[in-house]
Amino acid sequence: MTDRNQLLFDRAKAVIPGGVNSPVRAFRAVGGTPRFITRAEGPYFWDADGRRYIDYIGSWGPMILGHGHPEVVEAVQAAVRDGFSFGAPTEREIELAEAIIRLLPSLEMVRLVSSGTEAGMSAIRLARGVTGRPKIIKFEGCYHGHADALLVKAGSGLATFGHPTSAGVPPEVVQHTLVLEYNNVEQLEAAFAEHGPQIAALMIEPIAGNMNFVRASVPFMRRCRELCTQHGALLVFDEVMTGFRVALGGAQSLYARLIPGFAPDMTVMGKVIGGGMPLAAFGGKRAVMEQLAPLGPVYQAGTLSGNPVATACGLATLRVIQRPGFFEQLAARTRALVEGLKAEADRAGVPFSVDSEGGMFGFFLLPELPQNYAQVMASDAQRFNRFFHGMLERGVYFAPALYEAGFVSAAHAEADIEATLQAARAVLTTL
Repeated sequence: MTDRNQLLFDRAKAVIPGGVNSPVRAFRAVGGTPRFITRAEGPYFWDADGRRYIDYIGSWGPMILGHGHPEVVEAVQAAVRDGFSFGAPTEREIELAEAIIRLLPSLEMVRLVSSGTEAGMSAIRLARGVTGRPKIIKFEGCYHGHADALLVKAGSGLATFGHPTSAGVPPEVVQHTLVLEYNNVEQLEAAFAEHGPQIAALMIEPIAGNMNFVRASVPFMRRCRELCTQHGALLVFDEVMTGFRVALGGAQSLYARLIPGFAPDMTVMGKVIGGGMPLAAFGGKRAVMEQLAPLGPVYQAGTLSGNPVATACGLATLRVIQRPGFFEQLAARTRALVEGLKAEADRAGVPFSVDSEGGMFGFFLLPELPQNYAQVMASDAQRFNRFFHGMLERGVYFAPALYEAGFVSAAHAEADIEATLQAARAVLTTL
């Protein structure tokens, strides 16, 4: 039989760097041939050979309703008939901004953009413009898009400046970026003690989904808020992945329940708010957001920002997820998956730890949940790769890298979870 996935990959490599338009799709971390997807429906997609997979990446988070939800499809089709793009304002942009602000009380104004990278980059520029300060704090293992100032690895000592993690990023571009260890209160306090008057913003993934699934502890998050307030820096929540995915009010609503009065100063969003279309946003208090052009001196613009088809898709998605019981059912299904995987691993004698929130989950081939990037990278990569390919062969598609979170949709049924656990039972016994 001819493997059309391999044929397409060979063809792609001749015209696209690495054969893919986003690096993790290349299967470089796990080896093998990436699957070229031809269509999707509900919790499944099909590759170029016609093979069906239970999809646990969901376009890396946006497909919270599953693929091809009829209400979303209908909204998109109606929008397409009216026009693809106008380069002028539309009422739907206002409706989407109003919907986001209703669901996230920390926001008073929102600017729509086209990608999470664009939103994160713009939020940092705005924070610097508002505060008049140059430095930012980020955490090792948190990914905020591929803007130059955010492609940084940790420095060599306590609270030191980072170093570029990509060719093409000059050291002077990241000289104002401090990279700290996630969940390390001591480093956090040292950074503010040394650089507090120069720090414009602290940007953080409250649940880091780019080192699989690692939560910020409550004491750590409380200290982030306290130190930003004390030193006049802005606390920026990157909820591109967690926003409307872990809870209707995002991850910030989870911390607000545990920390009295808690709220970030700015929030970066994407994925679910576009329902699978290229759409993202950043927002915050009115006094901050009014510093953006055309009102203020901080420039940001985008030809396709607030695209009418993307906003139709996002609005339809947000309407569905607000229905009573939606997140309770989604969270229960996600817990059934991770607890089932944990039980199968325990039965097979394989070190395994799991966590989930809403429709987002992670698992590690480690006896305990990691708290930072270094602990995540201690996971057995070769064993993970064998698990990944074993599951793939049995029609279950997890993220092709041990440092990526997974996603359950409302379309995943009990039968899909059970089929996944049956596959895991067979694979884990070989590890």
